[in-house]
Amino acid sequence: MSVLHTPRLRLEPMVPAHRLGLNHLNSDPVVMRYLGGRPETPEETDAAIARVQARWASLGFGWWSFIEQGSEEIVGAGCIQHLAHIAGEPLEIGWRLRQDRWGRGLASEAAQAMGDFAFRTQPIELLVSVCHPENENSWRVMARLGMRDVGLSRAYDMDVRRYEISRAEWEARAAARPAR
Repeated sequence: MSVLHTPRLRLEPMVPAHRLGLNHLNSDPVVMRYLGGRPETPEETDAAIARVQARWASLGFGWWSFIEQGSEEIVGAGCIQHLAHIAGEPLEIGWRLRQDRWGRGLASEAAQAMGDFAFRTQPIELLVSVCHPENENSWRVMARLGMRDVGLSRAYDMDVRRYEISRAEWEARAAARPAR
């Protein structure tokens, strides 16, 4: 399992020790508004962590907890996974943040690291991201990553706005990024 580092975050694969922070994130109805709408119970958080750990073990990718450097608080979560959890579908990048961390660029920072991980470790030519069509904050992050809006599609039993980026496009953008 791979720990990723950004200027302000440490992305750690989810483990049981993250339970309280993840449940705080996933039980916020505003955070979950576009992600199924229902706050998560502590037991559901435990089950999700167990599923994530199994996916890391079998696939070599999954969900990370976003830990803010300095405070050491879990401020978000993100993933690389098969779209809609269907083997054979393209890899998807996704994220969520605590409300009190919105508007600070943390989602973009974490997503950049997760996208770099996906293209570095997986033999993929395409990375996708989807969100509820009204989730403007998420599709703005997708656009900042250089992803193209390819229109509406279906995933997770709902209509979603889909964005895509090719390996060549991602690598060209990475080459143009200033070194950290």
